Amino acid sequence: MKRKHRRLAIMLACGLGLGSAAALTLFAFRDNLVFFVTPSDLARRGHAGETLRLGGLVAAGSVQHMMIDGEPAVRFRVTDGRTSVNVSYVGVLPDLFREGQGVVTLGTLAPDGGFIASEVLAKHDETYMPKEVVEALKKSGHWQPQAGPPPPAATWNTLPATKNGG
Repeated sequence: MKRKHRRLAIMLACGLGLGSAAALTLFAFRDNLVFFVTPSDLARRGHAGETLRLGGLVAAGSVQHMMIDGEPAVRFRVTDGRTSVNVSYVGVLPDLFREGQGVVTLGTLAPDGGFIASEVLAKHDETYMPKEVVEALKKSGHWQPQAGPPPPAATWNTLPATKNGG
């Protein structure tokens, strides 16, 4: 075998090995990938049992506290201004969780269309909103950055979409 062919064979073997390693790594992470969705996205493409991050705003007047088997539980709606999803969560909520504020929940979609959260993350100060939630609200037409700061979060459910959104 000529030197040139030997070098080509070694390069092909290295490329094949690297490609195989990348494929195996991606296959191993496949079950651990969790995608962010808005309530509108979830209504269009959600599959029962799929693990997702659902983000949006806690709809005003939707929070219901209760006890299930001696543990605190809560039901609330997450909205992006167009669609809302009922969320149920058993556990202690973050201190900053409240109506009209940004929230990201990790959980699974139930067969009835509700969302069963295993983790709830709330915003950390008065002005923070998750980047994905901001993008979803811009896309839905409820906030155009060039028009100024967003209106108060508690009003997102009642705002009509603008001509530029959606």
